[in-house]
Amino acid sequence: MSERVTAALDNFVQSYLSTAKENPEMLMVEYDQDWPSDCYTSIGNSGERVTWQPVKRPKKSNFDDLEKALDMKIHSDLISYYSAYWSDNLGAQTSKGNLQLLQAWNQDDFERLQQNLVGHILMKRRLKQPETLFVALTDEDDFILTVNNTSGEVMLEQVGLIPKEVVAPNLAAFIQSLQPLATVT
Repeated sequence: MSERVTAALDNFVQSYLSTAKENPEMLMVEYDQDWPSDCYTSIGNSGERVTWQPVKRPKKSNFDDLEKALDMKIHSDLISYYSAYWSDNLGAQTSKGNLQLLQAWNQDDFERLQQNLVGHILMKRRLKQPETLFVALTDEDDFILTVNNTSGEVMLEQVGLIPKEVVAPNLAAFIQSLQPLATVT
């Protein structure tokens, strides 16, 4: 299944880049010399808007520390998802609304992402809820999209509550259902 996640994300990124040809603002970001990334396609002064694009990561990310800290095996779809690219978050739209696919900009951002995943799992355990791992933010403040770590289903989850809606049977199907969001949020 994990190869399907990578292929789905590859297709989405290609579609995102195609859409950005008509909407170049999608690939603009404020340059930060203290926050380096292979994603920058040009260099500027700090705070200046420059171009960027997703960059394929050369190897799968290591989730061993995260798995050890949580004493659990992370779903392979999630590992493939967060291992595929260095990227800014990717705007997407669904029939139910807009979202941001979460991505890591650089290694420091990836480490921060893992810390946030630990915090999320610990909250779920404290609340005695099924373990989920987030992959996207919605336009609704309290709602995120998560992967159920046991089943691999993609869930719409209100923060702090048990997810009630399955939006896709797996992460690959979810990504395949998305269209790039042509406006910058």
